[in-house]
Amino acid sequence: MAGMTAIALTPEISAISTLIVRWRSDPDSTYQSWFLWPERIKNFRSIRRGIQQVIAEIKADTFGVAYRGSSLETVVKSIAEQRQIFKGADHPFLWKPKLRIPDIYENRQNQLAFGDFLDTCMCCNTEAHLLSAVHKLDRQRIKGLGPAAANLMYFLHPTIMPPFNTAIVNGYNALTGAKVKLGSWSEYLAMRDGILRIVDEHRTLLSNDLGAIGGLLFDIGQGRYAPPPSGDDSVRRAEWVADLARVRDLSAKEKKASEEARESDRTHTEIQGWLRDLGRALGFEVWIAANDHTRAYLLGKLADQCLDHLPNSVAGGGDAVAMIDVIWFNADGIPAAAFEVEHTTSIYSGIVRLLDLAQGSDVGSAVPLFLVAPDGREKEVREQLHRPAFRTSATALHLHYLPYGELEKHRESIARFGSGLKPIQAIARDL
Repeated sequence: MAGMTAIALTPEISAISTLIVRWRSDPDSTYQSWFLWPERIKNFRSIRRGIQQVIAEIKADTFGVAYRGSSLETVVKSIAEQRQIFKGADHPFLWKPKLRIPDIYENRQNQLAFGDFLDTCMCCNTEAHLLSAVHKLDRQRIKGLGPAAANLMYFLHPTIMPPFNTAIVNGYNALTGAKVKLGSWSEYLAMRDGILRIVDEHRTLLSNDLGAIGGLLFDIGQGRYAPPPSGDDSVRRAEWVADLARVRDLSAKEKKASEEARESDRTHTEIQGWLRDLGRALGFEVWIAANDHTRAYLLGKLADQCLDHLPNSVAGGGDAVAMIDVIWFNADGIPAAAFEVEHTTSIYSGIVRLLDLAQGSDVGSAVPLFLVAPDGREKEVREQLHRPAFRTSATALHLHYLPYGELEKHRESIARFGSGLKPIQAIARDL
């Protein structure tokens, strides 16, 4: 096109582009299995709310002196449950009393510094403010509290702060030839600068959400992909490109995890479909989570014949309400019931979204709320409701546990002969 100047790619940039294209198309890469995973987006709001709880408890000096059972454990566990890339994210925060690390549980000043750091990250949204918060925390020299905390920052500011773990560091070093070390904020920030340059050079292939480049580096660091050969050795480069084109052999463990992830998505969608059809059969208008509208189900889309926008009655609940898996509405636009399907994902995130609906809608706590989960997760559901973040508010709400087995067993008869909410409440268990 006249007036446009072609950008000549160096061999290094061209090779990385080849790697990114191959990575994006691999069904078992973190791009397909995590970055594009619908539940990933849903977790941002709940993790943000959990961090707010941590800050409030630190300020009120009710945070406690142990990791287990704390609000911080609730948040970090929710992060760690997000498939491959964040597995083990909770390890750096586990209280190791013999080593006195991380020293934020029994040292009040360090605890306050950590709370101040999180508070700044919550309130500010500019790069300068966030980097200033990191430098301030680093100056405290809190034993055992290093850049693992960047994972909390990522869920608050995904376009500014990249995720962090050993595999990501290894992948970055392999791709760039750098020698970034673990455990140092200065090393993390140096890696961040390099990551931003890679994203800028490949802006047509990599999202502004730094979780994408984080996933690529994670897969390289895990050994799933070899980095492009350095220099301009055409023979080695051709061999590397050929290797990318071949489907990589997965270990039995990796194959099983990949299959379970896909089965989890299928089952989650199937349960949403059951609830959609049951709600419509009972005469309700049905809302499907905003990011699930176009998901394939049976011979159509999951949101077929459902509401295309939320009624005004729940507008006060914010974006989190739009992410609730299924909501039934009466003809006047008032919510009749809400359902969060928790197949393998964090129960915590689902509870947060239901609380946002109950506390932000016109009808308040009168809406029956259902956590729909496999039959064996009831104990986990009840344990989550006893956490500090929910202990007070949950008692005032109409929360129920609806097991898959009961829903599958009775849904057809309820659809044929039932009316209103009584049948669905009859097969659910009060929480």
